[in-house]
Amino acid sequence: MTIRTPVQMDKSAFLAWAERQAENYELVRGRIAMMTGGPRGHWQISFNIAKSLDARIDPETWAVGQEFGVDVGPATVRFPDIVVDRAGEPVTDHTATAPVLIAEVLSPSSERIDLGDKAAEYLALPSLGTYLVVAQDEVKAWVWTRTAAGFPAGPLVVDGAAAVIDLPALGIALPLGEVYRRVRME
Repeated sequence: MTIRTPVQMDKSAFLAWAERQAENYELVRGRIAMMTGGPRGHWQISFNIAKSLDARIDPETWAVGQEFGVDVGPATVRFPDIVVDRAGEPVTDHTATAPVLIAEVLSPSSERIDLGDKAAEYLALPSLGTYLVVAQDEVKAWVWTRTAAGFPAGPLVVDGAAAVIDLPALGIALPLGEVYRRVRME
């Protein structure tokens, strides 16, 4: 869930301010948006994605982070659930240098933003190879993968625990069954 405030800020002021806050925020078109926590399913799925990616990637080349900043425009900084960025970047960075994969876990309040606004922002990043959105109430993922021709107009929809998501920019595949390990659907 996102709560927007009337406060207007530039990116550098926002990043300095956000670092001192106990809550999570994003900067959206120059305005601060508070990000509220999600349910257990969201937390478990995010953890599972990070763990599965980290076990498969080359740690000398890539680093997996959770809720790390991504600069997506002149007045917008997002904090996606999962970011895979280049390894070895300065520890003082507040945003990813060249994110190659971004993943978001859907919640009912974020579906329109994650599949709409954020998709458009992330797909414009020149370094991005894959944008992955996963449901938390069913075993389902929406996957945008860059090809030589660019990103497709719409996502590939993958579902079922036996499905595998190819991540060519990382040279790995991510089993959907691992993404949903320990997640009990109701």
